[in-house]
Amino acid sequence: MPHIMELVGKTRVVVKDGKVVEVGEPEVKWCPLFAKLRGIQNITPDEVKKNMEFRISDLGMFTEKRRLLELDTYVAFGASEIMMSGLRSGFLETTVTACDGAGTVIASDPALVQGIGGRMSGLIETEPIEGTINGIQKLGGTVLDPKTAAIDPAGGVQKASELGYKKIAVTVADAKTAKNLREIEAEFGLELTVIAVHVTGVSKEEAQGLLENSDIVISCASKYIREFAKPLVQVAAAIPLFALTKRGKELVIERAKDIESPILISIRKLPVVPEHKQPRELK
Repeated sequence: MPHIMELVGKTRVVVKDGKVVEVGEPEVKWCPLFAKLRGIQNITPDEVKKNMEFRISDLGMFTEKRRLLELDTYVAFGASEIMMSGLRSGFLETTVTACDGAGTVIASDPALVQGIGGRMSGLIETEPIEGTINGIQKLGGTVLDPKTAAIDPAGGVQKASELGYKKIAVTVADAKTAKNLREIEAEFGLELTVIAVHVTGVSKEEAQGLLENSDIVISCASKYIREFAKPLVQVAAAIPLFALTKRGKELVIERAKDIESPILISIRKLPVVPEHKQPRELK
């Protein structure tokens, strides 16, 4: 089974034996994040392939040489950065996220959470990589299913509950799973922080379902998330992060405490999405 990830303009990329073997067509042609970080002004399959190859060579993604400890932050308020700060402060006890070569992972070490997620995009499918799984376990993480590397946020939260955790952050990419997580939260008496990621191209109904059941959503290039979100807090204007609940707002504030550069705090009607700063075209 190959590894499949969607990255840089939601482009489907297939990796096998540490090599990029297939690159699809980008759904988004310009992303302010990659324009800023990588100087990519026009997202093409070749640019996406180069970006994936860089992640493989630099991070060991999808290989036995996967680097798992990393405290470098590539964006100030990404999902992994927010969870890292939440763990440091004690606002969170553990996290449930997806890692290439391991699938769903339960991790409480802030450096491990950032190492797994700092450069993670939309992981669609992965297969077990022994070195990655062993590395996660040595660092205190729990791999939900080492035999299949399944991506199963709901199963991860149930496992985290069995391990004794209550204050859990979990990343999710679809409305059905987000709703299921709320049911699990009620059943097991948890304090879940649901973070919606990889939402480019979701339908109107899917966007509404995610907004109803998430505490935080990273808007990616979704026009419907921007249209229907009623945030309590917004971070950034080009690819906004929306905190939708009190718990989401508090977690964003925990992250803000860790930011060393100056921060502007302004009270105004949200969301703020200046057209010239958005990814093109929104989907």
